[in-house]
Amino acid sequence: MSREQLAQEIIEAGRFLYGRGWSPATSSNYSTRLAAGQALLTVSGKHKGQLGQDDVLATDLDGNSLEPGKKPSAETLLHTQLYRWKSEIGAVLHTHSVNATVLSRLTPGDHLVLEDYELQKAFSGVTSHEGRIIVPIFDNDQDIARLAAKVQPWLDDHPECVGYLIRGHGLYTWGPRMSDALRQIEAFEFLFECELKVRAIINR
Repeated sequence: MSREQLAQEIIEAGRFLYGRGWSPATSSNYSTRLAAGQALLTVSGKHKGQLGQDDVLATDLDGNSLEPGKKPSAETLLHTQLYRWKSEIGAVLHTHSVNATVLSRLTPGDHLVLEDYELQKAFSGVTSHEGRIIVPIFDNDQDIARLAAKVQPWLDDHPECVGYLIRGHGLYTWGPRMSDALRQIEAFEFLFECELKVRAIINR
């Protein structure tokens, strides 16, 4: 795809995710792989429901802007480390939904387990509801390089990982194409809502 086409995918993803309430205001960031060693990311501080062609920028996989005058998201390294991790990843989405934020705060320990849900099959590589999806939860950290250093060992040890949560912050997920990443966002959000409702009933 051309840069313009990839940027349009990001714009459309922003409109969809903002419309669902999963990327309020200027929160969240999205990216696509632009070339083997480059990513196209949303610039910092832009309203995700109102993105335009000029609201993305190219970076290298060290997170450095390749376009003078444009500031990449503070969380760029969390995107580029995923492109380094697996060459087949073509898009990364980070959202700030209420469900992801609340569930990550309520879940003790360092991971959330999703199991026996039919919709687990929406995740890449999952063919049965009978398995377990383990979603790691990392404590929020304003030092993104330090946070990325905590995420990497988990990714290396769990090549099947399809997403992770940052506590009190939001969700990261990815896929070969933007459509795959969007599908996984929808699946995660459905499952997060189910988990919250189950916990509410149990704790009555």
